[in-house]
Amino acid sequence: MSQTRCDWVSTDELYVKYHDEEWGKPVYDDETIFEFLVLESFQAGLSWITVLKKRENFREAFDQFNYKKIVQYTDDKVEELMQNAGIIRNRLKILATINNAQRFQEVQKEFGSFSKYIWGFVNNKPLVNNFKTIKEVPATTDISDALAKDLKKRGFKFLGSTVVYAHMQATGMVNDHILNCICRNNK
Repeated sequence: MSQTRCDWVSTDELYVKYHDEEWGKPVYDDETIFEFLVLESFQAGLSWITVLKKRENFREAFDQFNYKKIVQYTDDKVEELMQNAGIIRNRLKILATINNAQRFQEVQKEFGSFSKYIWGFVNNKPLVNNFKTIKEVPATTDISDALAKDLKKRGFKFLGSTVVYAHMQATGMVNDHILNCICRNNK
């Protein structure tokens, strides 16, 4: 018996597992939020499955997404990352990750946690949409526009409105599971 999932999910086991176990579930811990920010910034211009397949390589290459370590990366570390065939080797995105780790910590200092800052854009509770198909799901919203603009003002890189909306979906700030999806009410 086939189960209905969101239209974007392929039959790839990794994609199914990601959709069923992670996507759209509210995330409040800064470490996981940072991981998604890094992965989504690298995804810009590529398919999400490309990033998902390299996720473990990213984890290893970027010290388990430990932003406290990433802020200390040197030019030598950047060169090491540029030689790592297991990740997406884009110098600008690597440099943006280091920059974003620094900005991330600045936001933590200002708000007490990055989670508190980012969840404030949705009044601290997930927005629930009622889409029947993936075609109805927007690439951006007024909230993702505002959040992306604020992130840019704070000095973040590679986090435009489309990437930010994908982040909001991934971390459960918005529930865009289609109405007949098996994960729709499974938070």
